[in-house]
Amino acid sequence: MMRYPNGSKKRVSRANTAPASSADKYSNRGMTLEEDLNAANIYYLSRNIASIHKKPTPVQIVNVDYPKRSAAVIKEAYFKQASTTDYNGVYKGYHVDFEAKETRNKTSFPLSNIHAHQIAHMEQVIHQRGLSFIIIRFAPLEETYLMESEYIIEYWNNQERGGRKSIPYQTVKDKAYTIPFHFQARLDYLKAVDMVLEKLEEN
Repeated sequence: MMRYPNGSKKRVSRANTAPASSADKYSNRGMTLEEDLNAANIYYLSRNIASIHKKPTPVQIVNVDYPKRSAAVIKEAYFKQASTTDYNGVYKGYHVDFEAKETRNKTSFPLSNIHAHQIAHMEQVIHQRGLSFIIIRFAPLEETYLMESEYIIEYWNNQERGGRKSIPYQTVKDKAYTIPFHFQARLDYLKAVDMVLEKLEEN
């Protein structure tokens, strides 16, 4: 059982499942955004394209069961602190830092999915000339986008001044970069990062 900072609990399933074949792995549209990104990062790393990883969150263990001397089972734990963003690493000499968010909403991306400490972290990354963005998936539409953090920060600040509490789907579609599905990397988001880099070079 994992405890989040707000006290809520999450049980981790221990069900054993047979490993999926390569074809099944990349044709299954039911995979979560995190699973797709992790698979893409493994692909990038194995081919020396980029080194990007999901950030581990510090965990405080409070209850451990020792069924036998050679094994220990964590029964209860909680996250020590709020995380910054989900992923970071290096690509083409750039520090890459991003958050991944999935929404069931079809018409907008709720800003409640983002937290103030994450906005502050994005601003710090941008200040240091790193690449900061959010990968947003509209799950019902099976559409995934890369949106630069500048737009997220702008909407966040407007919200703080009484503006709307979400980013319209059409704005995401217009301002962000579409990430199509592929067979090998499945979610080849670095293609979108390349477009961001092209824009930076032009400016």
